[in-house]
Amino acid sequence: MSPRPVTVTSYNMHKGMSALNRKVQLDSMADELKSLHSDVLFLQEVQGQNLIRSNKRADFPDSPHYDVVGDRLAFNRSYGKNAVYPEKHHGNAILSHLPIDTRNNLDISVNKLEQRGVLHCEVLPEGWETPLVCLCAHLNLREPDRVKQYQAIFEYVSQQVDAHSPLIIAGDFNDWRQKSALSLGKALNLDEVFVDSNGKRPKTFPARMPVLSLDRVYTRNLDIIETQIHNGKNWQKLSDHLPLSVKVKPKLP
Repeated sequence: MSPRPVTVTSYNMHKGMSALNRKVQLDSMADELKSLHSDVLFLQEVQGQNLIRSNKRADFPDSPHYDVVGDRLAFNRSYGKNAVYPEKHHGNAILSHLPIDTRNNLDISVNKLEQRGVLHCEVLPEGWETPLVCLCAHLNLREPDRVKQYQAIFEYVSQQVDAHSPLIIAGDFNDWRQKSALSLGKALNLDEVFVDSNGKRPKTFPARMPVLSLDRVYTRNLDIIETQIHNGKNWQKLSDHLPLSVKVKPKLP
């Protein structure tokens, strides 16, 4: 059986809220994500709980947002809790119609103000000989912090991920100055998917009028079939980020 191509989408959900936190957009986000027919979702800023907001707003769900989206799409789900406060927490999540093997939630926090992580899961698509390694990441806003986080990711992948395994690292890298975007890719022999022939990256933030390139998709041992930045008006009204999708298949030896 030939390996079936897999579509992966990365999206910062902004905790289910609109860009300025005026409107709960979780249901609309779930509907739009469902319309993409992706196989695996890499989600950042996923609200696991927010008692303050759910008590104040009748339209803010009590259920974890990964469950709301997962139920809507009939997807399996894995949640990596990163930012924890007395009455709320959020983190990264990986959702898929495929069975999900959760391996680790790597803590890459470098200060108490920004609690960040990399969620490591694996899925086995139809016809694939080896699982697809999925690392969903969210990095800090400050460049010196990100340098330390890139080093942590490099060390983790070097030690925990087989060099021959198909691998995707995707998420919100917050690399708005594009100073360290190349370092991780070069160090781990990754392909940065959304870079055109002129070396430019797609602008994904803010969603209504994107001027910054914050979101990244890196791959290894995969062939890229198709890429897409979802920048239609429907997406511009939801989170403060735009989602990225890539269709991949295992690279032939």
